Amino acid sequence: MIVNPQFFNYKIIIGSLIIGITALGIVSFNSYESSKSQQRFVDQEKKLVENELSDMISRYDTLNLNNTLLSEQLDSAKKSTESVLEQLRLMEGDIAVLTKVKSELSNIKAKNHALFTTVDSINLLNKRLESEKAIAYTELNVQQKVNSKLKKINKSLNSTIEKGALLTANSFSAKAFGTGINAASTTKAAHANRIDVCFTLAENTLTEKGMKDIYIQILDPLNNVIGDKGSVEFGKFLLFYSHKQHIQYNNDVIDVCTIVQAQKNDKPLAKGTYYVSVFHKERKLGGTQIELN
Repeated sequence: MIVNPQFFNYKIIIGSLIIGITALGIVSFNSYESSKSQQRFVDQEKKLVENELSDMISRYDTLNLNNTLLSEQLDSAKKSTESVLEQLRLMEGDIAVLTKVKSELSNIKAKNHALFTTVDSINLLNKRLESEKAIAYTELNVQQKVNSKLKKINKSLNSTIEKGALLTANSFSAKAFGTGINAASTTKAAHANRIDVCFTLAENTLTEKGMKDIYIQILDPLNNVIGDKGSVEFGKFLLFYSHKQHIQYNNDVIDVCTIVQAQKNDKPLAKGTYYVSVFHKERKLGGTQIELN
């Protein structure tokens, strides 16, 4: 059999080309698949980093601090994180840029850990302070209510003590007498020349000792003051009186009798009811009345 050498060489060349093309196709295919795999990896990592950065920014927004220095640090950290996130979103499948971003993310996380720990500590302390403040406010409120009740009780006690310390009198009596030292008592208006008033100052250890001014007031049936000695003012109270008597009071029982002499303009005394009142300053201690006919 005769073989054409030139034809044989063509066959070898063609076979080599086929093998080369096939090998190149296989290499190209493997390279393409590797590139696709790498792109998927980059995209996945990019998405994970992007989510992590977004979560960080969201946490910055949820933090609320009154501390100016920490607020400034949080604002600065937020801006840095937003800048890194913007770089990441502009990146197109570059693993070198992704590696750089992940490195920056690692640094941000380290800084955030210290920063967030401080924030959490401050927030915890603020909660404790708020709780203590609420407890203190409640205790203060309770104490204020107690103090208010005590003030009312003290006021009531003081009022009771003041009332208990007032000068008191009893056994009031009054009689009309005619003219003369040995004049007999009378119920006749035409014969009456004076009215004798008697009463008893009661014992009271709470009353302040000392000189007491006692005022006797006798009003006739026409509401005129018998034996008018003028008037005396006690604040807004004006008292017209018939007789004034100074009495030394030492907290013991004292029997008092005094004479109210009718003046010329009182005579003759009118028929009717005469009202006798005894005062210590502006306060009426008591009184009685007599009937003259």
